[in-house]
Amino acid sequence: MTIEGLPHILVVDDDPAHRLMLTTLLADWGYHVLEADGGLVAVHRVQEQPLDAVIMDVRMPDMDGIEATRRIHQYNPALPVIVLTAFSSVPSAVEALKAGAYDYLTKPLDFDALRLALYRALEHTKLRAENQELREQLARLRLPEIIGKSASMERLVELLALVAPSEATVLITGESGTGKGMVARAIHANSRRSQGPLVEVNCAAIPENLLETELFGHDKGAFTGADKARRGRFAQADGGTIFLDEVGELSLPMQAKLLRVLQDGHIQRVGSDQAITVDVRILAATNRDLQRMTQEGAFREDLYYRLNVVTIEVPPLRERKDDIPLLVEHFLKTFTAKNKRTVRGITPRAMDLLVKYDWPGNVRELENVIERAVILLRGEYLTEAELPLHLQRAAPSAPSAFEGRGSLEEFEPSSSMTLAEMEKRLIEKVLIETGGNKSEAARRLGITRRTLKLKLKKYAEDSASS
Repeated sequence: MTIEGLPHILVVDDDPAHRLMLTTLLADWGYHVLEADGGLVAVHRVQEQPLDAVIMDVRMPDMDGIEATRRIHQYNPALPVIVLTAFSSVPSAVEALKAGAYDYLTKPLDFDALRLALYRALEHTKLRAENQELREQLARLRLPEIIGKSASMERLVELLALVAPSEATVLITGESGTGKGMVARAIHANSRRSQGPLVEVNCAAIPENLLETELFGHDKGAFTGADKARRGRFAQADGGTIFLDEVGELSLPMQAKLLRVLQDGHIQRVGSDQAITVDVRILAATNRDLQRMTQEGAFREDLYYRLNVVTIEVPPLRERKDDIPLLVEHFLKTFTAKNKRTVRGITPRAMDLLVKYDWPGNVRELENVIERAVILLRGEYLTEAELPLHLQRAAPSAPSAFEGRGSLEEFEPSSSMTLAEMEKRLIEKVLIETGGNKSEAARRLGITRRTLKLKLKKYAEDSASS
């Protein structure tokens, strides 16, 4: 949309009568119409002022519609051009499409077809503009904690890009350990309040009798032990964001007090009759089904709808297993640096166990498992030996490339073996010890990875021919 809020359509036709008919028709449909009597004029008009679409005749004396479309497309590829052509010149319409035209219609014109084609062209342009704006917003997002390339995480990030700049109250839902706090921090960091405070409150961790004074503060002498006034979390968050984690644990009386803040932006300290205005954006999170709780009378329906302006659901880790390798890499870097350890990577077998596990504790459980593994690590590669027993037992043993060849002891060399047999047995043993990691096996054997692959290929060929 451009000047005056109406789409600006350029009609290009050297026939004055046909041009007048089109301009009258388009004006009746609610468009702002401009005219050009030839292709050359049309090209100049496109360069001089913003337009939303062009309707162009093919046959014109100074510059035909195909060449004009090509030049317009070179100048502004996003501007849709609808080409009008006679039945006898359909091949030229195809040529116009190759030159960059959005669509073509044949004469005599079907007005309904023209209206539909123009509507689609404008919607296409609008969608492209919205997508471009979204891509720019995504590029500007600061998301240091959000790790993942799965489809569900990409949808979550796109929603964050739309929600963060707004002032909307956001309800973040998801199972425990999925990263709801991470999402809240990302919303604040990418909001207009990012320079203000972010105050996080775990509603489930504060005793009920202390929660009101924790949230809203108290005056001196409000109760026994209140020897001085105290600012509450809402006052601390003034000008910024407050994140109420586990909001489903609030009692009904506390829900009523929170509702007042959402309705009029006022808080009241314990022991005071004075209302204090606060400018706070509220983010809330829960792993409970608040809608079901409202039906059961455990959560106020009016508060639920106040909190649920926008809902962001954080997917459980079992539904985005494609992200596990990325998360493992991130946690490995974090905890090796924290514990001053050297870790070169993780064996395929260990990664396979991590990917196959369902992670009831979600990302938090994975983080704890990797931290534990780094602490217990004895070599340079994280193997299944460092993983908790319940992970090792959760999946059946993966078949080894050398399954059926017996225990490791059987791979020990003996005087009856040839040198080639000893080499083969040694390679097999080292591959089993490294969980099939060819790079690590080659390093231990003192050969290149390529040499190892060639030897393995030869062993496979020998086995197939025997």
